[in-house]
Amino acid sequence: MGFLYPRLLTEQAKPLFAEYRDLTVAELSKRVAVAHDSAVYVATGGDRISPTQLHELRAGVLDLAKQAGFPDDSDRARNAEFDLQLAALLHAEMGMVPAEAASRDVWAFLALTLLPDVAFWRYPQPPGDRVLGTDLTRHVFGRLWWRAQLVRSPDDADPYAALEILGEAAFDQIYARRAALGGSPHLVRAILHVWKDLDLTGLNERETLRDFLKRLLRLAPFVLFDGIEVSALADELRAVAQESIDAQRPARHAPPEAAGRGSRPHGMASEAVEELSVPLIPAQATPVVRSDQPRFSSLELCAGTGAQALGLERAGFDPVVLIDSKADACFTIDLNRPEWDVVCMDVLQFHLSMRPDVREVDLVSGGLPRVKSSATVGRAEDSEERRVLRAAISLVCEIQPKAVLFENLPDLVENPEFAADREWIEEELRQAGFRTRWKVLNAADFGVPQNRRSGFLVALKDPYFDHFHWPEPTGTPAPTVGQVLGPSMSANGWPGASRWIENADRIAPALVGGSDRRGGADLGPTGSKKAWAALGVNGNSLGDEPPGPDFPAGDEPKLTVEQAAMIQSFPHEWKLFGGKTSRYRQIGHAMPPPLATAAGLAIAAALRG
Repeated sequence: MGFLYPRLLTEQAKPLFAEYRDLTVAELSKRVAVAHDSAVYVATGGDRISPTQLHELRAGVLDLAKQAGFPDDSDRARNAEFDLQLAALLHAEMGMVPAEAASRDVWAFLALTLLPDVAFWRYPQPPGDRVLGTDLTRHVFGRLWWRAQLVRSPDDADPYAALEILGEAAFDQIYARRAALGGSPHLVRAILHVWKDLDLTGLNERETLRDFLKRLLRLAPFVLFDGIEVSALADELRAVAQESIDAQRPARHAPPEAAGRGSRPHGMASEAVEELSVPLIPAQATPVVRSDQPRFSSLELCAGTGAQALGLERAGFDPVVLIDSKADACFTIDLNRPEWDVVCMDVLQFHLSMRPDVREVDLVSGGLPRVKSSATVGRAEDSEERRVLRAAISLVCEIQPKAVLFENLPDLVENPEFAADREWIEEELRQAGFRTRWKVLNAADFGVPQNRRSGFLVALKDPYFDHFHWPEPTGTPAPTVGQVLGPSMSANGWPGASRWIENADRIAPALVGGSDRRGGADLGPTGSKKAWAALGVNGNSLGDEPPGPDFPAGDEPKLTVEQAAMIQSFPHEWKLFGGKTSRYRQIGHAMPPPLATAAGLAIAAALRG
């Protein structure tokens, strides 16, 4: 059993944090204490840490800080060294068990009562999660304890030597955002020991690590890493890491003429981050919830590229956890919202014990896999998709949120062939205390330049159900394809751009993500391609860049991935991870964020009564 530490609860911690952000380090040193009138302890689980021991802990931390320049100076190199030394000191000296270290209130006490001057020296004007413990993977002290906990090898001469192998950002990729990998100390220690011996000459370490972790995530559903002996696991990891290295080196060292038209600049991986750099609808970045309105929490299932969660965020819902089984989609969310907790695993494998906080969420949402008609019953894809649907409903019944928002094909709402599915869902939710409504909404009615119909299920508890009303169309026509894509079609000097923009005077047909089981990236079946052809777009495949001056004025250009994202109304700064086909499928499977915002606002209004 370990020591129990004082806990500073949120109601007391937030006002202190707001006050301390405006104080100098010298003023904060005068606020240091080993107790707080509002601090509490858990009743059992160990002995309470004594004031003397807290004084000793502070003295040890202060010594390290002074070596790094405290209170008047610091720089990146000394900060990094301070973090390494502090991680080892905290883990070795605090005598804390993981259950105690999992409490955000413990770390709030340390940052606001025992060590406020050190906390605000290390992170001047910090965001709340650095001090309050709302995200322990970012807390000024908590993140270091957990890093040390994960890498400690008690049999080594220096148990904490592995802390020096990777920096915080790289380590965060392994642990904080990847429960499927970071939840296993055995695996993480093996990753670190293998990584330090790799030859990464000429490669970007961060990009190589991302690719390596992506490959491990693809293996995770099939390999029990914790069951593999140390040396055998190391051999397996070296083989996977070498695949990442080999995959990147040819692209990085190929001569310019071999890189091909539209290749990324030198130094980018073959499956690199692509940024959507053409401005979209300006209002996309503007929050639509007033600052004086309460915000809500959510759990996002089958989160994909994060588009639905992004739209719901603008409507007032902050995700506690997002779950998706595809590695590229998980990395996409990480690129754009590193503070979001992404669990990269199949919904079927997720259990509430992995993230107990989700039991308190207000909303469970998700864009579930597209269930097929009765004609496909018995096929592998149909069985898998219906298993995910049932797992999602089961999680809702177990969590008991205030509200549910699931999106699927319009047929699930309208088609008589899906009547049995609707009846089963309604009955399961009714028994769990929910009342349900179904509706098909068209994204074009909410400012999206695309004729995209989606089926929605909304379920709410009785106190909120009568307050719910489906969102009404904005009443303003959505922009045309020419209006949205015109600037990018003109950007490279294509002589046919003006005529193309004039012809593309309608909204787009629905983007089709396609099946992961077959084919590459194109704009859908024959009917979709004909609709795109009427807009002057070649839908047989995707382009690498907009047409240039040598592209014939009368020919049909292909859409780029970036342009597809604009049709889906992604904000222009949203980044996507993966190869071209993967990035396009992430876009094609996504819910347009403005549509998610409209649905989210309707639910938020019902929850507020």
